[in-house]
Amino acid sequence: MSKHAVLGLTKTLALDGREWGIAVSQIDIGNALTELSERMTRGVRQANGETAVEPMCDVSHVADAVRYIAGLPLSTNVLNMTVMATNMPFVGRG
Repeated sequence: MSKHAVLGLTKTLALDGREWGIAVSQIDIGNALTELSERMTRGVRQANGETAVEPMCDVSHVADAVRYIAGLPLSTNVLNMTVMATNMPFVGRG
């Protein structure tokens, strides 16, 4: 529910900010390898109750996405983007 709320907020801000040249973007990040997510490489409980190792992506790819969006001119915008490990078991799970 919170992801849908953030998406709604992103769309609303993008529309409301147009008058003032404000661009709004949302990046959803899935399984980027950081100190906080490292435990997932050893296996975590899944929705079906099993424990499994989660696929991870390099956090530098998330940084690349942020740099890409930030480098766009105000006449161009990426409203939302998902950066995730290719083999994640679910897309957009909460």
